[in-house]
Amino acid sequence: MGGLTTSPAWYLMRGSGVVALILLTVVAVLGITTSKHAQLPRLPRFATLALHRSISLLSIVFLGIHIVTAIVDPYAAVRVIQIVIPIPVGPYSLWLGLGALSLDIVAAVIVTSLLRRRISRRVWKGVHWLSYVSWPLAFAHSLGIGTDASSAWFLAVALTCLAAIVVTAAWRLVEDAHAFPKHLGTPLRPVEDGRR
Repeated sequence: MGGLTTSPAWYLMRGSGVVALILLTVVAVLGITTSKHAQLPRLPRFATLALHRSISLLSIVFLGIHIVTAIVDPYAAVRVIQIVIPIPVGPYSLWLGLGALSLDIVAAVIVTSLLRRRISRRVWKGVHWLSYVSWPLAFAHSLGIGTDASSAWFLAVALTCLAAIVVTAAWRLVEDAHAFPKHLGTPLRPVEDGRR
């Protein structure tokens, strides 16, 4: 490693990125859980929602630290425009671009959440559904660009995050499958005399 890689900003960028991935995973797991009107054991539903919101805010703080240190650190050499727009510049353009796309989606979720009382529930929910795309993009960004991506400790963290998402998503799919009406396979009755 060169002298530039030992700057405090570089270490802070790496650490905040890992913490942001963990927090975004927890946010996604809680989001999936609360979307099914479920709650954490021994906690009322409103507490689960409050926890989801609080950890969301905390993840934004660490994401902000990660972004600012990536811009400030000379070793990372990330341009401000690359944070928002996935442009193909530099050696890690694909992975940085995936991070930028993930950030754009997170920003849209934040803005619509702040405007939730002023926009329709349908719009808010539609944008929130994009969160299901944001997490895999952030995960791929972490694996592709991080200098720790091949280390055992980071792989353990990444696999734990992935397992949490897969288990929660599988639970959600099973719950949704049970919610389907039993008569889905039966043909619809014909409309009589133009009535519905």
